[in-house]
Amino acid sequence: MSLEEIGRPGNPAEAVESAFIAIAGGAMRDMPLNNPTLRVEAVGFSLWQDHWVGVLITPWAMNLMLLPCGNPEFRVLGGSAVQHWRFPCGAYEFHGGWLEGLGPYQSCSLFSPPAEFPDQDSARAVALEIMAALFRPEAELRPAPATLSRRAFLRGNFGKAG
Repeated sequence: MSLEEIGRPGNPAEAVESAFIAIAGGAMRDMPLNNPTLRVEAVGFSLWQDHWVGVLITPWAMNLMLLPCGNPEFRVLGGSAVQHWRFPCGAYEFHGGWLEGLGPYQSCSLFSPPAEFPDQDSARAVALEIMAALFRPEAELRPAPATLSRRAFLRGNFGKAG
């Protein structure tokens, strides 16, 4: 199946949730790294440069997700292959995946495991902040110290490390 055949004309949030709910009920069900207060939720999926981009919350991780929707630069990645994507706020490294019912996707780890979140509402609020920050130009972000971690940046803690 070619990427053109996989292109998603409609928002893939429901398909993303369905695919990862199956994983949550299967392979990841009793994993000790799971945060029991979280459930699978696709947050803020929107079109960007012929891709669907959004945040996926699961009990075991929070990832920035990228799914194809016609951009010829999107590659199906396997093994340890990565692809870098430049968003208005900066460049990020994505790893590939493929799931039945979803097809190819790329993900960038944000929180793994997501132990910091006391509940689903807190995780969703951070996911929405990440989506807003992702599309803010770098010039609008306050300068940060060289030791700023990705986690601190994505939380909006621009003046703190980690």
